[in-house]
Amino acid sequence: MSLTFQTFCFLASPATEALAARDELIRIYGNVPTEEADVIVALGGDGFMLQTLHGRMNSGKLVYGMNRGSIGFLMNDYRTDGLRERINAAVENTFRPLLMTTANADGTNSTALAINEVSLFRQSYQAAKLRVEVDGVVRLEELICDGLMVATPAGSTAYNLSAHGPILPLDAPLLAMTPVSAFRPRRWRGALLPNKVTVDIHILEDEKRPVNAVADNTEIKSVLHIRIAQSEDMTARILSDPDRSWSDRILAEQFED
Repeated sequence: MSLTFQTFCFLASPATEALAARDELIRIYGNVPTEEADVIVALGGDGFMLQTLHGRMNSGKLVYGMNRGSIGFLMNDYRTDGLRERINAAVENTFRPLLMTTANADGTNSTALAINEVSLFRQSYQAAKLRVEVDGVVRLEELICDGLMVATPAGSTAYNLSAHGPILPLDAPLLAMTPVSAFRPRRWRGALLPNKVTVDIHILEDEKRPVNAVADNTEIKSVLHIRIAQSEDMTARILSDPDRSWSDRILAEQFED
């Protein structure tokens, strides 16, 4: 028996269109605090959807997004009519984010979650030098590049795709490891990894070639070592219209110009 969702909490990005949409939807459907809502409705773009998902991780709350931003890949189309019926007919996707743990040059350690990807970027004019281990086995003794990322299926159509990484079906038990402007090995274009592996990346010549690490929108400067693994205890839940499911959108991206 399917659930029936009746109460909503409308959240909006600071964009004028998103705020106006929030006011309009509240007039039609009412609004309750986050903790009392059956579903959180996020109004904005992909960045705001990621922000909303991060803030509701492990809360059990479902998030339904409507696009009031630019690209809106993670969002459903914006319409004011029939919202309750749309949400009750929506498809749920539950997924685990990546956990990034870093050891930093200042002696501290940091952790952050990534729904899309964990990325490393050179901090100066010189390329980064990295050593890459997968489950404790050195796979690249020295990778010289502008950056490197590990992307989830949900994030494979974002920055990963712009860096010519592979698109992963949403239900694929895989991660995409994709370099940014790899110089050596010149022909290395990345790898597909099982989503249960642990990736360790060591920064070589860290003082001469400093590197920053980014998990979605959380950036850590001057890291020495990064460990990336799928979180064992964190989940996010997102709703999408049946005719615009994430799985369908990711499949369609593979046939776009």
